[in-house]
Amino acid sequence: MTLTRFRKYALIGSIGGVCAAAYAQTAPHAAIPAHKSAVVLFNGSDLSQFDTFIRGRGLNSDPEHVFTVEKGVIHVSGRETGYIVTKQPFHRFYLRAEFKWGEGTFGGRAGQARDSGILYNIQGDQKVWPRSIEFQIKEGETGDLWMTDGAAVTGADGVRVTGPPGGARNIGHIDKGPQQNVAGFRNSAGELEKPHGEWNTLEVVVEDNVIHQYVNGKLAIVGTDPFPAEGKVLFQSEGAEIYFRNMRLYPLK
Repeated sequence: MTLTRFRKYALIGSIGGVCAAAYAQTAPHAAIPAHKSAVVLFNGSDLSQFDTFIRGRGLNSDPEHVFTVEKGVIHVSGRETGYIVTKQPFHRFYLRAEFKWGEGTFGGRAGQARDSGILYNIQGDQKVWPRSIEFQIKEGETGDLWMTDGAAVTGADGVRVTGPPGGARNIGHIDKGPQQNVAGFRNSAGELEKPHGEWNTLEVVVEDNVIHQYVNGKLAIVGTDPFPAEGKVLFQSEGAEIYFRNMRLYPLK
């Protein structure tokens, strides 16, 4: 997001040993709590499990086909701002999804670092953006936490971060380096994404009092006492072309 941001560094010590080796694609098995069978958010053929929301158009009106299905993959054009959102809320879950960037950047974000995100524990009205916690997807910043419109999380340093009404605040991921807001940017320190055009695996474990986010098998960030603690899940269109696939949510036992 292009909002005023500040950085908070997370500590790994409390969950030592859960980070995967650099080549790993998913979080270590021991880091994922026992869970039930998967809820398939995307069946590979249509968007029947989602509603769409486009700024200025409202719910389930996408005449410009911002969100389409192509060869078993969700293609998000990025040409308009909005999202696809699950029709049902979730509480205590493990979510896994894969993404890769396309080429286009559009509107006020043309030429800037490609930006998207997965928002979860969504509460309140459908709008850009609803009260939620965000798994940031952005070149150079993938893995950050954003708290939007009253959502709140306590960082590993003990500081409670709350998104202001109608706005958002963030906590930067572990070992995050300085950011440059240009398309194609890769961080010189702490980069978690694979090179442009390759598929990346994102995982988040949402428990009652703690959340863990992983990028390509590496622990990105830990937050505690999340508010809200449950809600719907959405995938953003935010001025950049992006693809999603293999989107599955596993309720925890």
